[in-house]
Amino acid sequence: MSAMPNLSAELSTVVVVGSGIAGASAAQTLRSEGFRGRVVLIGDEPALPYRRPTVSKDFLSGATAAEKTTLKPDSFWEEREIELITGATAVGLDTGRKRLTLSSGETLQFSALLLATGGKARRLDGVSGANVFTLRSMADADSLRASIRRTGSLLVIGGGLIGCEVAATARSLGAEVTVLERDPSLLSRIVPPEVSTMIASLHAENDVDVCTDVALSSLDVSDDGSARAVADDGRSWDAGTVLVSVGTVPEVTLAVAAGLRVHNGITVDGQFRTSADGVYAAGDAANIPGARDDERYRSEHWNGAQAQGIAAAQSILGKPTPFTDVPWGWSNQYGHTVQFAGATRFDDDYVIRGSIADRDFTAVAVREGTPVGVIAVGRPKDLRTVRTMIARGGAVDRAALADESVALTDVLAGEREGRVAAAR
Repeated sequence: MSAMPNLSAELSTVVVVGSGIAGASAAQTLRSEGFRGRVVLIGDEPALPYRRPTVSKDFLSGATAAEKTTLKPDSFWEEREIELITGATAVGLDTGRKRLTLSSGETLQFSALLLATGGKARRLDGVSGANVFTLRSMADADSLRASIRRTGSLLVIGGGLIGCEVAATARSLGAEVTVLERDPSLLSRIVPPEVSTMIASLHAENDVDVCTDVALSSLDVSDDGSARAVADDGRSWDAGTVLVSVGTVPEVTLAVAAGLRVHNGITVDGQFRTSADGVYAAGDAANIPGARDDERYRSEHWNGAQAQGIAAAQSILGKPTPFTDVPWGWSNQYGHTVQFAGATRFDDDYVIRGSIADRDFTAVAVREGTPVGVIAVGRPKDLRTVRTMIARGGAVDRAALADESVALTDVLAGEREGRVAAAR
């Protein structure tokens, strides 16, 4: 694809739909890059843009107040002349006329539009009730917390990252907690069995009942709000509160209605451009190109969404740069921080530094001799170094990677020197 001209002089209004970290970062970047036209940031929640990872962590526990989760104070947006519209949903998009319609009836003309519409919690068909929740927003967390405190028990359906985090948080609130997972182990899609076992042991030590290989046949909610889950094999569980945590789906309603190309998210090119001229997408809703020509992916991590928002804004201004960010995230459970980056799978070949059993390790996922992902507990510096390895690509010395006496920075330096030598 040919290089884009600098478009900033041709832009008068940039509208950003979605006030999560992707949209908020894009709006900030437009200003920091010198754009002087109109910037409108639209969020469907009434709150100021906030740090969504706290929803399943400190905000859910009540340790962090709502005002402490905001990205920036109201004055920040005002001072930068970013028009922040909260509590509004974009309901119509005419890409030909470059016009956006809001739920209030207001219409906005734009020179460029960024769709940072994020994701929504996946639900189970036929499962609902006063004490049955999903978790995506601060409002969700407020309702879930109140129910956990009122009923004293929680049934978590889904043993992924959010499900495990909420289980840990609910235990801190004094609730009895049971986690039901369809697969043979927790976090089964993204971590190897040894790490899954370690995480399961954390929960067991904190009196969480973790049940795997659960194929639910029914989830019934009684008149008093309590629930009973029954598995195909006859096992059953009762709880006062239920959290359905079975993943997220991209929010593409507006994009589909507007006729944009959509497949597991809004399809974009390497410059975050959609199939419609002047319309871009970033964050959880975007399906972006991977490192290889045949790879595409949709990131659901906070840091990845932030990086995409920044890159999309630069592209809108005609200043695109190659997007090589390696997405990463973290999960806090019982005082342990599990960090991960890249694209890990349970069946990858892992090189382990440290001890998984001692909860002090770095596990590097390797495919065809090349690092593609990393999971770490208690080793944030290792994670940063391996992220750099992943971004640069290329094979590494496996023996050195596994050798704790060799610093990871030296492994990285050796990889770099090998590439230089090969190029000579």
